[in-house]
Amino acid sequence: MLKGIIIEKFGSIQLSKELIKALKEEGYENPTSIQKKAIPVLLNKKDLIAAAKSGTGKTAAFLLPMLEQLKQEIDYNKKRVPRVLIIVPTRELVKQIHRNISNYSRHLDIKHATAFGGVSNKLQADKIKKGVDIIVATPGRLLDHIENNVFSISSVNRVVLDEADTILEMGFIEEVEKILTQISTYRQISMFSATISQNVKKLAKEFLDNPTVIELTDVRQRVDLIEHSAYKVDSFRKIEMLSFLIGSQNYHKVLVFVNTKKTADEITQHFNLDGLPTLCIHGDIKQSARGKALRDFKSGKIRVLVATDIAARGIDIEELPYVVNFELPQSTDDFTHRVGRTGRAGNKGNAITLVCAKEYKQLETIEKDLMITIKRLVLDGFELTEKQPKIFKKKKKKLTQKKKETTKPIKKVASKKTTKRDANRNFRRK
Repeated sequence: MLKGIIIEKFGSIQLSKELIKALKEEGYENPTSIQKKAIPVLLNKKDLIAAAKSGTGKTAAFLLPMLEQLKQEIDYNKKRVPRVLIIVPTRELVKQIHRNISNYSRHLDIKHATAFGGVSNKLQADKIKKGVDIIVATPGRLLDHIENNVFSISSVNRVVLDEADTILEMGFIEEVEKILTQISTYRQISMFSATISQNVKKLAKEFLDNPTVIELTDVRQRVDLIEHSAYKVDSFRKIEMLSFLIGSQNYHKVLVFVNTKKTADEITQHFNLDGLPTLCIHGDIKQSARGKALRDFKSGKIRVLVATDIAARGIDIEELPYVVNFELPQSTDDFTHRVGRTGRAGNKGNAITLVCAKEYKQLETIEKDLMITIKRLVLDGFELTEKQPKIFKKKKKKLTQKKKETTKPIKKVASKKTTKRDANRNFRRK
């Protein structure tokens, strides 16, 4: 129990009354699996590596213990200095976590600021220099501030790398290493990630001190909340078919995932011409336009939002009914990241996958990894014309043939007949 704080319970986890009050106002009743396991570890000031999928409540898992400890540590009579640093891969995720901090700390006196690209360096720097307790940042912009001596992070004693695998896959390993060498030597580092990749292990070995490792195996539970369907379609008719499907079924709030910026632009243009209000977000779209697209999608002004995987990191929409894989991603983990945007907080969701002939094998691999079977459909009017892969079926063997194969033949050992010539030869040898 933390000294000097009135403690209440969030499930089995002890938190101060201010945090409990905020959680109740946010509609929280019981902690999720990751919260039950991670919060006690972080409250005990231990380093942590946690593997958890999107939608499992991991943001609260690292924010709640941090806010609890900050309440104890802050000297409210002095100028604030950064004590907590949260590093994330995208601007969208920075904003999401910034909102979460505001919501959870509404009954606490906690100051926080952001640092990310696409907006004024000076405005961000000025706010941080005035005094903050928490900085939420993307690695590139944060390092710019540090190297330009805008502010120091030497007072930071707690660091979280959220979506750590994505940060490192995006090539920010050097930036993260430079940042971690600038913080206090008396520090606690936690890494939250969808998977514990080799890059995550390498960074942990270099900077973490005997970390606790938590791996949640709840991918099956997440998948079971989602109704899957796969539409077989010719590759050149995917856009046309998806537009028809959304329009004819009157789908609203459809998040469409693509692999390239070019495809995102093509779908957006086609859908708008078809009378489906659509916007897209990807790396070439300005930050202000991305923010507007997300707001319009959440409010229902547009029916469809098209996104690349990296741009979609941090999208958090309650009761999102439809997620579409316009193209299959490179890995099963990316697939679960995508479909995990729907079926959250116990709500049912729908994941629709468009699959052409060359993607059949890839979809089978995903099904095998997730131990699910996705029903294949062909939409009327979109019958297949592309060459389909040959399916080799084993011929059924007749029962008599099976019996012959299972019955082992008895090997006959030929007895050697001794001929008269052999007998004479043996006699001479003797």
